[in-house]
Amino acid sequence: MKTPQKTPQPDPENVPAPIESTQIRVANIVSEMQDSYLDYAMSVIVSRALPDVRDGLKPVHRRILYAMHELGLTASAKYRKSALVVGEVLGKYHPHGDVPVYDALVRMAQDFSFRYPLVIGQGNFGSVDGDSPAAMRYTEAKMAPVAMALLTDIEKNTVDFVPNYDNTRKEPALLPAAFPNLLVNGSVGIAVGMATNIPPHNLREVVNATAYVIDNPDASVDDLMEHVGAPDFPTGGLIFNKKAIREAYATGRGGVLTRGVAEIVEGKRNSFDIVVTSIPYQVNKSELIAKIAGFVTEKKLDGVRDIRDESDKDGMRIVIELKGDAHPQKVLNYLYKHTDLERMFHFNMLALVDGIQPRTLTLKEILEEFVKSRVVVLERRTKYDLDVAQKRVHILEGLSTALDHIDAIIKTIKKSADRDEAHGALMKQFKLSDLQSTAILEMRLQTLAGLERKKIEDELKEKRALVKMLLDLLNSPKKIRAKIKEELSDIGERYGNDRRTRIMKGEAESINLEDLIPEEEHLIVLTQGGYVKRMKPQTFKAQRRGGKGILGGTSDEDPVLEFVQANTHDDLLLFTSKGKVYGTKAYEIPESSRTSKGKAIVNFISLSAGEVITSLLALPKSAKGKEYSLVMLTERGIIKKTQSALFEGIRRSGIIAINLEKNDTLRWARLMKTGEELMLFTEKGSAIRFRESDVRTMGRTAGGVRAILLRSGDRVMDTAVITKGEKEKKEVFTIAANGYGKRSHISEFKVQRRGGSGIKAMTINPKTGHLVGATIVVGDEEFIALSHSGKAIRTTLAEVPLLGRSTQGVRIMKLEGKDNIASMTAL
Repeated sequence: MKTPQKTPQPDPENVPAPIESTQIRVANIVSEMQDSYLDYAMSVIVSRALPDVRDGLKPVHRRILYAMHELGLTASAKYRKSALVVGEVLGKYHPHGDVPVYDALVRMAQDFSFRYPLVIGQGNFGSVDGDSPAAMRYTEAKMAPVAMALLTDIEKNTVDFVPNYDNTRKEPALLPAAFPNLLVNGSVGIAVGMATNIPPHNLREVVNATAYVIDNPDASVDDLMEHVGAPDFPTGGLIFNKKAIREAYATGRGGVLTRGVAEIVEGKRNSFDIVVTSIPYQVNKSELIAKIAGFVTEKKLDGVRDIRDESDKDGMRIVIELKGDAHPQKVLNYLYKHTDLERMFHFNMLALVDGIQPRTLTLKEILEEFVKSRVVVLERRTKYDLDVAQKRVHILEGLSTALDHIDAIIKTIKKSADRDEAHGALMKQFKLSDLQSTAILEMRLQTLAGLERKKIEDELKEKRALVKMLLDLLNSPKKIRAKIKEELSDIGERYGNDRRTRIMKGEAESINLEDLIPEEEHLIVLTQGGYVKRMKPQTFKAQRRGGKGILGGTSDEDPVLEFVQANTHDDLLLFTSKGKVYGTKAYEIPESSRTSKGKAIVNFISLSAGEVITSLLALPKSAKGKEYSLVMLTERGIIKKTQSALFEGIRRSGIIAINLEKNDTLRWARLMKTGEELMLFTEKGSAIRFRESDVRTMGRTAGGVRAILLRSGDRVMDTAVITKGEKEKKEVFTIAANGYGKRSHISEFKVQRRGGSGIKAMTINPKTGHLVGATIVVGDEEFIALSHSGKAIRTTLAEVPLLGRSTQGVRIMKLEGKDNIASMTAL
């Protein structure tokens, strides 16, 4: 039988005291979790993740800059270890880890992250390839000059100071920023349940927009966009669609399309390269290259032979070498579509207002909040300066009184037993304040000298004027705002620079690029190698007939195919050997110097493999009515007439212009008006003249009809239009390969029916070479002729004699070696 065990009794000395009812709080767990999570969320939002609209900084950036300010790491100071700055920030202001502090410091020093870096770094601070920076013990840093403008006058009670995390010192609640840093450098952050993504902008543009808001409180978004056209990313690139940008500025949210800058250039192996010189903001360059290489490896992207990163300290350069049969524009379009070479930047302009309220802000609201904050800063600075000036005036008045009664002052001091008695006696006898009496007692005997006394009087006068000026400033909101504008302008001049991101033509409601381009006459030169350039006619100075000409920029390896005169607003139609036509604008062809090579035509249109440009036509806006026709002529003498309206707005990818017969090539395209006549010229000097009405109008994809019956071995070389009115005054100007040319009266060429063999237009022999060009003139124009080697001559047609159609002409241009005439045009 077991003995029953006794229940152990608690030791009376160790019995816990009864819990007071006030120590227990009954709470709903759901409400408690909600309250706790909200506290945590607000702590992250206010103290870590979101920038303040007033200085554009998050707490960590603000603390880094203030710590550097306290350490004396100004732009003119010596570099100090980054570890010193991080330690200063952690020990005094930022109760978090050292890694995020150093990461924030590094980002402020990266010129590809910040549009205007706030820190100057020495050492490895990472790269646009995503390379990590060196450890903080290896790098050095100090403040950039522009960062000093964020801290200017911080010692003058311009901002509130709050206790730091352990209440051992004070830190600024914000910085007295002198420019809208939130817009200038942008911000990226993820808080709890919200995020911000504000793009950087150009300092000069933001300064101008802020000044406009100050002068025009009712300014609209469109008014502000006259000054701030779009974000300005540190990596450059292109930005599209003004309508989307406007929406983002008006609402604080939206997406805009950005692209890197890519150009198609001629490679080393008779192929083309795509050269990328900038990439969109926040894109990792090495990841971009790896992605392109992956597409090539996976056979998703054809035509790429090699990818090279040739970037250096002078700038970015990624070379994508293409194969000989690749379609450059097609490859580039693929890269835009499938890689970060093109990406959307999503605006989310969320920031803290008054330091506590997160709000999505419009462009105008950001500028207004900055101006409001800046007004407060200037008022507090002015009050501080006024207080300092008034105290100095008070002391100077006491010193002046002392100097006026110096003997009595000295006597009073000598009679006193000690300093305190002298201090009280001065206050009582001369009705001085405590400060004034102290200043008199500390005054040196040298002050009694005449010049020293004059200095006091001058300083007193100066300080009284300063007090008056500060009082006027303090009592005038208008003057305060004018002062803000003045200081903003100074910052813009000192730290501003040119825009890096180019704003491209947008969609509806965007600025029409044509409206910004003056209408000017230019020469468009196209070479057989597919290079095109635009030049002003004045590039070629006038010479006398028979000269050697001047260098025109092409060479024997890439002779001139054709060049035309065009207005910058004209549509350029480019006809190919396969009967297709492509379109671009004349102003899209870059203006070049006379000696430059020009740009590859594949930068502007999308040619298919084996297709070459054979003719160039400028289509003015005035030539798009029903009375205008487009006449095309092939090398075998087939002609086709089509309404010019069918060729409006042609895409870069091209459309069919004529259905060619086998072994035939489309060679010319001319614009004609109803009732005009056409002349065709052959290589062996024959010509035919017939009416436009002899050729019926056909559809765009149709073939043509015979224009001229060619003799054996002959081919069509040129065509010209005889315009209406005063046909008896017209002349035919012909030029042969070896530089011989002449004028002949139009009456010598009778009107025939199309399809005949024509009549002689020029005597062709070994001396003249074959016929290369002809046009209809009046006789007082100028013309420019280009040779295959790129030589050019410009002279007046009056220099060319009027001769019969059966003659060989005279020497117009002296050619060297095997060089010959390639093309000509009348001005």
